[in-house]
Amino acid sequence: MTETLPPLLLVGCGKMGGAMLAGWRERGLSQAIAVDPHLPEAPPGVTLLRDAAAIPAGFAPAAVILATKPQEAAATLPLYARFAGTAVFVSVMAGRTIAGMGALLGPDAAIIRAMPNTPAAVRQGFTVACAGAGVSAAQRALADSLLAATGETAWVEDEGLIDPVTAVSGGGPAYVFLLAEVMEAAAREQGIPADLARRMARATVAGSGALLGASAEDAAQLRKNVTSPKGTTERALAVLMAEGALPALMSRAIAAATARSRELAG
Repeated sequence: MTETLPPLLLVGCGKMGGAMLAGWRERGLSQAIAVDPHLPEAPPGVTLLRDAAAIPAGFAPAAVILATKPQEAAATLPLYARFAGTAVFVSVMAGRTIAGMGALLGPDAAIIRAMPNTPAAVRQGFTVACAGAGVSAAQRALADSLLAATGETAWVEDEGLIDPVTAVSGGGPAYVFLLAEVMEAAAREQGIPADLARRMARATVAGSGALLGASAEDAAQLRKNVTSPKGTTERALAVLMAEGALPALMSRAIAAATARSRELAG
């Protein structure tokens, strides 16, 4: 899909900021400035600045995307308060609430809080967003277009849901990568050569994800489709689904990550 995006200001160009920037460039980015003191060189087609003071006085972004570390928000956000009232702020910082960011950006700031995930790097991400008071329909549409450049988007009205979204979707790729990691290790324990164990675990996880994405059946049914009565998979699932095993561990993990997201609000 080709379109012309308005001028954008990206604050922080790490892995997530860089993935989003690449997606915007594919969609027809007209002009962008990235502010990042740690980036060694400018991404193609982007003006790289080391600090906010260097932003040209006449630059008027339609959106300011906040992709810096949440721990740096208190020191960083006030530097961009001058764009409140004209630009929409789209934050992908974990834990930082709309109210907390508003206190740093000023009462005129229109703020959208969003949580993407790392498959954005291959345009297979999933982002959930929540618009704060004062965000216009046009600003929300722009934000949706920016976020959709890296994958699927969804919106919620209750900002409190962004914390468990962060735990499930934001951190979810790490849980999937851990699955591939432990499958590989278990395969090696059973005598499978290391290279084959790695290829097999990665391909199995990636292929299963592709099947899940392409299928109309839910995950539980797809699991049952693989599980023959009294077969090998059923024996393995008896271990994984035992009391206190994977379902309980995942529930505890999501609860812990949700709590941490709320702690990051400061």
